[in-house]
This record gives sequence, C-alpha cells and structure tokens, in this order.
Amino acid sequence: MGRSPFPTPPSPATPAAPAAPARPAAAAAAAPGGRRETSDRRTLVVGRGISVQGSIQDAERLVVEGTVEASLLQAAELSVAPGGVFRGEIEVEDADLAGTIDGTLTVRGNLTVRATGKLIGKTRCRRLQVEDGGQITGHLEMITGDMPPRPASLETSAPAVEKSEETTPSV
Repeated sequence: MGRSPFPTPPSPATPAAPAAPARPAAAAAAAPGGRRETSDRRTLVVGRGISVQGSIQDAERLVVEGTVEASLLQAAELSVAPGGVFRGEIEVEDADLAGTIDGTLTVRGNLTVRATGKLIGKTRCRRLQVEDGGQITGHLEMITGDMPPRPASLETSAPAVEKSEETTPSV
C-alpha cells in the first residue's frame, strides 16, 4: 500500500519542540479570584466567513469573527470582532463588542462597546463602557446589586410612583 497520507508524529524520545515551562497545578486550575485564566478556558472561535446556527454549549469563551445565530448561549466571555455578527440570546460574564450583536444580551460583569461596535435589541449589564463611535439601539437596563431579573409580567404592570411635595409655612 505505500506510504500513509498523514505524517508520522515524532517519537516521545525526541521532542520536536522545547517543552513548556511547568506550572503549578493550582495556578493552572484557577487564577486569583477563582476564575480560570483565559488561555485555560474552553474557547470556540467562529472565523471570518463562517456561519454557525443552533445551540452552543460548554464554551467558556466565544470569539465571533463570522456570524453566529443561537437561541440561548451561556459563557464566561464573549468577544465579537469587527465584522462579526451575533444574533439571538446570550448570557455572559464579560463581553467585548467590536462587531454587531442583534438580540438579547445579559452581561453580569463588564460590557465594552468599541468604536466599531453595534448593539441592537435588549441589553442588561452591570458595568458599561462605550467608546466614541459605539452604537446602542434598543432597551438598555443596568443591573444593580444582587437583584434577580424581573419577570416580564412585572415590567408592564409596575405601579406608578407618586411624588409628594412638602410645604413649609411661610412666615
């Protein structure tokens, strides 16, 4: 049959590249504050010119350079590159937006909208930074304290708050 179409891997006795420096097990598992380092996170990169539809699960970090349409996605970190588009519903810890998000976005931590970023739809976030040129269109709600999300039925039937004025007698 001849040769295999796949190159043979190097043998363990002769390393092809120098070994990476050893890291302590505790440092590899978690960074300070209990968070895993970015390089240790399960990352999904949707490259330029690639379109993905459906459900994405178990990705801790999502980098969108192409187009993603997802019904519900939960991740630790979202990054939408210039020219990248995310359509659908997503809940993340932190988001960096240089492309477009069209849908519902919940960010429990920091949301950064870069100069080329466009946010369309409904957004909830704890902290927001918008660079000059960044665009937000739709409903924006800031998350304060440890409040759980309000049910939709309460948003439409919230009682009106009356303003009372105190009068002081003039002398």
